[in-house]
Amino acid sequence: MSVTIQNARFYTEEDTLAQRHDLHIEAGRISALSVTEIQDNAHHLVVPGFVDLQIYGGGGRLFSAEPSVETLRMMEDDLLSKGTTGFLACMATNTPEVFNSCIEAAKAHRGEARNFLGLHLEGPFLNAKRRGAHVEAYIRKATLDEIKALLDFGDGVIKMMTIAPELQDDVVIEYLLDHGVLLSLGHSDATFEQATAAYNKGIATTTHLFNAMTPIHHREPGIPTAVFNHDEAKASIIADGQHVDFEVVKFSQKILKERLFLITDAVAACDHGPYQHMQMGDKFVVPDVSNAGGAVTLSGSSLTMLQAVKNCVAHCGISLSDALKMAALYPAKLIGLSDQIGKVALGYTADLLVLDNELNLKEVWLKGQKV
Repeated sequence: MSVTIQNARFYTEEDTLAQRHDLHIEAGRISALSVTEIQDNAHHLVVPGFVDLQIYGGGGRLFSAEPSVETLRMMEDDLLSKGTTGFLACMATNTPEVFNSCIEAAKAHRGEARNFLGLHLEGPFLNAKRRGAHVEAYIRKATLDEIKALLDFGDGVIKMMTIAPELQDDVVIEYLLDHGVLLSLGHSDATFEQATAAYNKGIATTTHLFNAMTPIHHREPGIPTAVFNHDEAKASIIADGQHVDFEVVKFSQKILKERLFLITDAVAACDHGPYQHMQMGDKFVVPDVSNAGGAVTLSGSSLTMLQAVKNCVAHCGISLSDALKMAALYPAKLIGLSDQIGKVALGYTADLLVLDNELNLKEVWLKGQKV
């Protein structure tokens, strides 16, 4: 099947907007780019579909609360409608039974998956001192036998894990890395030295920079400084203005450049189970474990990837070209798919978004088919 997106503009390798082209798609891939003769002012900005490596729910469903193929289908439909053409469904620290149910649903769904790329396990191998909204009773240190059994049961659907490396044995970290699991440092009380050592061992990235980790202090540089100072360490960030101030996003991007990428960390409202997320303005909260005076804990965002891109441009002084890379190319590269998705380029999968001049979403294309 051959289709064409007419009168398209897109960012080139030089980060400049190309002249208008007709973008030709065949067999789900970009097959040709031909200069268009159309000269009116109505043109489309065509950008890569977004890749979200940390999202908990969508379509009104929280995956861990309702772990099923139906939930994954609802998440897929909802995220596609908002421009996310690839995502990892995230699971917070929970019981082994819930993890197994989520893994079973993921394995059952993968044969029909549209934009679902696998699972991100955020826990349970975290540091309780930096648990944030995670349930402390379920947090524990990993054993090698447990990790072996988990990956065996996962049968390849577990793509990413957030761990507190300062509490895990080297043999566990090595086993996960040797079996192709992308490791992220997060919910960690690591010192600068411990975090640097973790990155040197092969932990590639960092979960929601600045949130649930040791902070920067002038005498205790903490995890963010370890990320900044490392040559290869990467980090995700939640650009909603709630989890991290926009000025902090701004200076982080200036330092990290292509090593910083966007996630939503988005959840869905839920009134049952251990994570009863309640929307409060532009964020979600859960009741504080102490429940003293009605206190709450920040638990997730209501962000979309497109809004994160808009926030980067409008509030963080980040160019549109860079913001789009943070939402597509950089996460695709992290999970080893940057030769297939994350760019508008010849031979790439036609996972594409069409935006108007105000960056409103007009069309979504998945593998060359308009959604």
